[in-house]
Amino acid sequence: MEGREFKNSIFEQFARAANAFASPKRVEIIDLLSQGERSVASISQSTNMAIANTSRHLQILRNAGMLSTRKDGLNVLYRIADDSVIEGYRALCALAESRISEVRHLAEAFFGELDGADPVNVNELLKRSRAGEVVVVDVRPQLEFEAGHLPGAINIALDELSDRVTDFDPDTAVVAYCRGRYCVLAAQAVAIFRAVGLQAERLEGGPADWRVDGIPLAFGPSTHKPQHLHSRKKNPKARGSIK
Repeated sequence: MEGREFKNSIFEQFARAANAFASPKRVEIIDLLSQGERSVASISQSTNMAIANTSRHLQILRNAGMLSTRKDGLNVLYRIADDSVIEGYRALCALAESRISEVRHLAEAFFGELDGADPVNVNELLKRSRAGEVVVVDVRPQLEFEAGHLPGAINIALDELSDRVTDFDPDTAVVAYCRGRYCVLAAQAVAIFRAVGLQAERLEGGPADWRVDGIPLAFGPSTHKPQHLHSRKKNPKARGSIK
């Protein structure tokens, strides 16, 4: 193989990897699957795409080596191939943040309107949590919570939060988190908490970021008794607690 032929071939493969991220919907799929494996139907619903379009994007990602699959009965479940894909996604976001001013402007406008403050750093949060100063709430769906969460976090999905918000101790601060830096669920949760007079903040990042950074996560449903919540005898929906 001649030098020019080699360069043409190797850069073509690099472009295949870049092409995997060359669609907003494929980037969203990567972000979604960083929380755990999902079926085509689940991905379609979460990304607001038709099944056919979802399948097409998934095949492009899989052909580029970004995703792997497994069979679960009649369903095919898609998942991130390994953490290098998440690292690549994070690098892409960091590059866009650095070089495209609209990223910063969009984030400041959206999050500033909802929670009006900078997010809490995870290391600061862990110190406050160990000191019993805060209750940490994971507002993702239960399936994502069980696939990996901060130890001791309470899981109340955002669509359940309005029914549970008055259960929280008004003397204890709340920190909410969701899928990652640009996930909107935690900011919406903070707005709900503050609307009833609770002190609430949004946590920076999400479980995929923390796992890659070496921060230990817990998996499965929590067996800990919830604290910082008023007791509710019927149909409790909170899962987990602060240690």
